[in-house]
Amino acid sequence: MTSARFLVVLDADSTLIRNEVIELLADEAGRRAEVQAATEAAMRGEIDFASSLRSRVAALEGVPVSAFERVRARIEPTPGVRELTAAVHARGGVVGVVSGGFHEILDHIAPELGVDRWRANGLEVADGRLTGHVDGDIVDGKAKASWLRTWADDLGVPAHATIAIGDGANDLPMMAVAGLGLAFNAKPAVREAASLVVATQDLAEVIPLLP
Repeated sequence: MTSARFLVVLDADSTLIRNEVIELLADEAGRRAEVQAATEAAMRGEIDFASSLRSRVAALEGVPVSAFERVRARIEPTPGVRELTAAVHARGGVVGVVSGGFHEILDHIAPELGVDRWRANGLEVADGRLTGHVDGDIVDGKAKASWLRTWADDLGVPAHATIAIGDGANDLPMMAVAGLGLAFNAKPAVREAASLVVATQDLAEVIPLLP
């Protein structure tokens, strides 16, 4: 079993990266406006995340898998992300990402940004196109908290040595179980519930808070 001094778990969309991947995919279907509105409502906690995700993924029906490459090319890492992951590693920590987004994108960008382990949703594909359905269990707020706990247990990291960083309502459960919950680029409800609020959109600002 690998061990670590501490564990930092980030959300992906609008935290690890500046984009909302599902909105980039919706561009490929010509349905960005409706998907963007649904994403905003879910992140504010106005509607159930899993139900919202299913409805937004339904809007992607017919998008070819070739779109993944175009979307990956549009991804913008959040300023300071590489500095943060390097600092975590230098201090003997591990970086995890748990996302309501998609493995089809995260599998490519996470290792490039210094992430050690990650979990996300999958998109069902048939005949080279998205079916409009989620493939497998949905990574929602409850799952995010569960993965933080699971990784901490695997690494022998006590709860007080875990940090969760997120922006949306579905990040609140993992922020609640972490030793330190940081609101980053966050909606009002998340800022209110967080241990601390990172005021600038620069993940390097988290470095002084590391154990």
